[in-house]
Amino acid sequence: MCDRKITTVIFDLDGTLLDTLEDLKEATNYALRVCNMPERTLEEVRCFVGNGVRNLMIRAVPNGERNPEFERAFRIFKEYYGLHCNDTTKAYDGIPELLQELKSRGYTLAIVSNKIDSAVQDLNCRYFPQVDVAIGDCENLRRKPEPDSVNLALEKLHKTKQEAIYIGDSDVDLATARNAGLPCISVLWGFRDKKFLLEQGASIFVESPMEIVDILSNM
Repeated sequence: MCDRKITTVIFDLDGTLLDTLEDLKEATNYALRVCNMPERTLEEVRCFVGNGVRNLMIRAVPNGERNPEFERAFRIFKEYYGLHCNDTTKAYDGIPELLQELKSRGYTLAIVSNKIDSAVQDLNCRYFPQVDVAIGDCENLRRKPEPDSVNLALEKLHKTKQEAIYIGDSDVDLATARNAGLPCISVLWGFRDKKFLLEQGASIFVESPMEIVDILSNM
């Protein structure tokens, strides 16, 4: 598929490694209820995620940032999600085994996410001891699809983009990989379907985690 020697695998978090959708929906709807706004369905929240939690709430709150109650709703969301980000969240089936297999084969692993950095660090510590570096939404770091978090992960790992690959589930991940100059594997168990991803330019797909090992072995 390419002639580069892959040593480093960079993962998105939500929708790729972790099924976080239910907790995101609950935090969104808690904030909306408190602010007397209409709640959102799971499928609506699924479409809203991917560009960070502020953008999630911009899409969930009627009239977004133009709503005079937006900042209050966003603050309530962050407070609630900070306390409840792990209520129903779980690793997708096969993900722990995938990470262990990649680690045993000598790959360096990283996570880059638009989720609040404190939540990324917490969830990474809970679920993924194999991951060497995890980076979330931080001050002075542009969110994905800008390549900043990918570049920072590579810098921390002392790796180059020529030896890295990106794995995610969304159009934002495809754009992030493109902007960072990395090939991208799109997973089909996450928040976007294959038809949508094809329309966004995806070309490498996996339906189960261990397929990633086979793809990397043939690169």
